[in-house]
Amino acid sequence: MIRIAPSILAADLADLAGALAVAERGGADLVHVDVMDGRFVPNLTFGAPVVAALRRRTSLPLDVHLMVADPDRLFGDYLAAGAARVAVHLEAATHLDRTLAAVRDGGAAAGVAVNPSTPVEALVDVLHRCDFVLLMSVNPGFAGQSFLPHVLDKARRLRALAAAAGVELSIEIDGGVTLANAAACRAAGCDTLVAGSSLYSAPDPAAAIRELRQAALQETP
Repeated sequence: MIRIAPSILAADLADLAGALAVAERGGADLVHVDVMDGRFVPNLTFGAPVVAALRRRTSLPLDVHLMVADPDRLFGDYLAAGAARVAVHLEAATHLDRTLAAVRDGGAAAGVAVNPSTPVEALVDVLHRCDFVLLMSVNPGFAGQSFLPHVLDKARRLRALAAAAGVELSIEIDGGVTLANAAACRAAGCDTLVAGSSLYSAPDPAAAIRELRQAALQETP
């Protein structure tokens, strides 16, 4: 199984309702929402009221990625706004085990996001708390960056860690995902592909979503 999660950060920010409609027409499984606080990463993006507005305009689950310096201060607001999945950064969470448990208690799937330079082995003691892990395949903070291939090895190592721990884990990958690397991402163990610029900059974004799914399902050499 492969899930496609269009990232609305790459869409026309003056027409987020249109971006949601494109995701639905393309058969997307999730809508990825990048939340940036201007501290953990340079940019500022979507507050909880925006997520609540998105929730009212789509039936697709909202996959909220908190790129924020103090996730404990904010994740409850995004749960209340209707997030179906919430990922907090390993590099930012002070009490990660407790935070993940609280996200689950709030009714959402709990995830950990890790930057390209962070080893996945640091997650071994919280895998039982995770519904998914979000592997950043670019350095977070800006759309349109190039894919970092070494993250595929991290995906393979993470899949092995989860198997050794007896944990059923979804692996999401975010950053520079395109038709050219989608199959390699899936072969490395990623089951959820986040893509932004490669979808919303396409002439037909809905068709691009379908094409990305097809590309991911192709056999790799």
